Amino acid sequence: MDRRNARSDDALRHARPQIQDLSTENIAELAVRARELGDVIPLWYGEGDLVTPPFVRDAAKAALDAGMTFYIPDMHGHPPLSEAISAYQSELHGRPIERRRSTVAPGGMHALLLAFQLVADMGTNVVYVEPQWPNIRNLIHLVGAEPRAVALDFVDNDWKLDLDRLFDACDARTRAIVFSSPSNPTGWVMSIEEMQAVLDFGRERGIWIVSDEVYNRLWFGPERAAPSILSIADPEDLALSVNSFSKAWAMTGWRCGWLTHPLSVAPQMAQMTQLMSSGTSGPIQAGAHAAITKGEDLVATMRERCRSGIDLGYERLARVSRIRLPEKPRGGMYIFFALPDTPNSREACMGVLEASRVGLAPGSMFGAPSSSFLRMCMCRDPAQLTLALDRMAAALA
Repeated sequence: MDRRNARSDDALRHARPQIQDLSTENIAELAVRARELGDVIPLWYGEGDLVTPPFVRDAAKAALDAGMTFYIPDMHGHPPLSEAISAYQSELHGRPIERRRSTVAPGGMHALLLAFQLVADMGTNVVYVEPQWPNIRNLIHLVGAEPRAVALDFVDNDWKLDLDRLFDACDARTRAIVFSSPSNPTGWVMSIEEMQAVLDFGRERGIWIVSDEVYNRLWFGPERAAPSILSIADPEDLALSVNSFSKAWAMTGWRCGWLTHPLSVAPQMAQMTQLMSSGTSGPIQAGAHAAITKGEDLVATMRERCRSGIDLGYERLARVSRIRLPEKPRGGMYIFFALPDTPNSREACMGVLEASRVGLAPGSMFGAPSSSFLRMCMCRDPAQLTLALDRMAAALA
């Protein structure tokens, strides 16, 4: 064969099937059009607009100035950060969670990859609750397992989980059940009773429970945090909790998260971290340490920014007859609403973009149950949100 005339995709055909089939739906087409239009308010991304506060940035700078530019030998994380995570989680969830049960990772995404690499492989399946952040589905596919979705029911204008359907989706090849609570994008929160039922089912069947708790502190109930698997799971239960500094501590670009796991798998988690990333940067971990030890006021600010943004959005959007608003989210940073007269959410997002210069994320990204919904990030400056909502109301009236 004349290699000079080989097709440009020839090498791809020799990659793993999971790589060949990898397809991540994104907002690229919308973003291109937004650049053409100009003056677009981008509310499609899952991040707030607050710059990481000085006390976190200063801690990272101080670490750099002190020469913290070498490898961090402990693959579970720099000991001061690991110890702070242990103290934070133990106090927050009301039970001791020792340091070696958590592994620091370069972002919540990497923590999820560690979780799925630990439990899933070819020939197995992972059951997950949707609407769901699409990276969950794609990571399951990436490690070679079958992603198996179970949809929340949209009943009485609210999202609800049918536990019987969730359990019926599991079989002898199921390695894990995955959920996000509070949910991205719906703001649905799994109750502690539902969580206990899922944990009990996993105990009976030998199925891992993977709880994405990245929005755990951005919830609007009376307690400091949403219900957590860590508050009910025993130390050697097949339970994994994924967390990140991105959302509640305004650190999306820092790429620092952690995975909490049974103590018995700690040596394997350290070895996996060594092979996959060789750990997280020292100055980043220094900043994360400042955030988790001194950042309760910051978390409160972020939570209130989300809550007030969602309240403002519901007040304004409720006046637009074309919009269907579910019950208010119980946590998170999004409003997830529908335009019933435009059931194709990608077309609806393009229409909103063209008419109002506001960028939203199509619900089809998050699974079939939400194909008519649109996601709008509300963790933003109130003046910017007000302008965006005024534009949308005028365009959709």
